[in-house]
Amino acid sequence: MRKSLLLVVIVLLASPVSVLSQDYGYKGTKNCKKCHLKQFKSWKETNMSKAFEILKPGQRAEQKKGVGLDPKKDYSTDPECLPCHTTGYGQAGGFESEEKTPQLVGVSCEMCHGAGSEYTKKEHMSLKNKNYKLAEIVKVGLISPVTGDRCTDVCHNEGSPFFKKDEPFEFKKRKDEGTHVHLPLKYKHD
Repeated sequence: MRKSLLLVVIVLLASPVSVLSQDYGYKGTKNCKKCHLKQFKSWKETNMSKAFEILKPGQRAEQKKGVGLDPKKDYSTDPECLPCHTTGYGQAGGFESEEKTPQLVGVSCEMCHGAGSEYTKKEHMSLKNKNYKLAEIVKVGLISPVTGDRCTDVCHNEGSPFFKKDEPFEFKKRKDEGTHVHLPLKYKHD
């Protein structure tokens, strides 16, 4: 019994932080909004924030028809669609259903920047720590750097019925046109 307990303790102490980071939970946009109100407001007007609504019957009917989807079908529970139209689907603490996790419908902050449960803890972000070092938060894995690869690995790829091989995903252009206002930030994040 003692040997088993000792082994468990050793394994837990030896576990790298990155393994623990997989357990971070999703919070939804209300926490992001506290410090990033301009970004939140501009994001609310984008297709990303409305991505879940597109899955519902009758929405974007012509576009759906154009790629061979049934515009009358409700895709809001389709496991092939949810990874790209919700936040954290298929991950611990991520989107489960519109009823259970309404705060995670649409492509929100955490879809691109990473789950926020650890990121938003007092020791990392608080009114006392307004000028936290973004590089330090990224380095310890509390937030993910946003890259074009992140977008194409998850959604903007051949798995999407709307993907066009002859029109490659242009990260910078899409970021500038369709995500949210990027500057100015309420607090400096160097």
